[in-house]
Amino acid sequence: MRFDLITIFPEFFAGPLEHGIVRRAREASLIDVRVQDLREFTKDRHRTVDDRPFGGGEGMVLKPEPLFEAVESLLGHGVGNTTQPGAMESNTAIVLLSAAGRLFKQESARRLAKLERIIFICGRYEGVDERVAEHLATEEVSIGDFVLSGGELPAMLVIDAVTRLLPGALGNEASSQNESFSVSSALPISSAQRALNQQTAEADGVLLDYPHYTRPAEFRGWTVPDVLIGGNHAEVAKWRQKAALEKTRRNRPDLLLRG
Repeated sequence: MRFDLITIFPEFFAGPLEHGIVRRAREASLIDVRVQDLREFTKDRHRTVDDRPFGGGEGMVLKPEPLFEAVESLLGHGVGNTTQPGAMESNTAIVLLSAAGRLFKQESARRLAKLERIIFICGRYEGVDERVAEHLATEEVSIGDFVLSGGELPAMLVIDAVTRLLPGALGNEASSQNESFSVSSALPISSAQRALNQQTAEADGVLLDYPHYTRPAEFRGWTVPDVLIGGNHAEVAKWRQKAALEKTRRNRPDLLLRG
């Protein structure tokens, strides 16, 4: 898979791309990450990428011209209202990172992981000209209900989430299937497992990952649950389902009853 990052801070990505799963995936040629400096597509000596918004207001807004030209340069054809517009490839997404976008979820990562190429537009300042969202980006994505200074951090989060779903990216492929927000965690539980809780309807929601423990079995007076060291795999599975439900109810009750 290829990732293209359009940003006014290309040096930002020097660190995040050199660690963990993303680095290993790059070294294994599972992903190809390229960073594009937006200022290379400006035409004035100050390399201006932003301007004041029409109608007044605080801050500056990223201009449409350099963003359209940057994306078109990467695609190799025009986009939108050009004399010879090219058709958007079905295996390519142009993602605008924005606080006003749709919330990025694990299902979003799974969908994007099926593509061959993702172009990220990293917003800055007070936002991006709306014509970019309407006529250039194929989708507008937010990583949460909060505001950041730019789209660089969200882009890296999306790249990480998508990369770990690619075949061969993880040492253990089951790791991406048995964790918070995974497909398996969203499956309805059995009637026997439903009996473990008194609010059976809650169990149809998406569950967080179950709690994990490792050595030592006792640490500062806190012990590992006996069921985890008893060797009964069926009982372990039942305990994990119940613990996942309890943790979801405690930390993310909004995920319950979504089924």
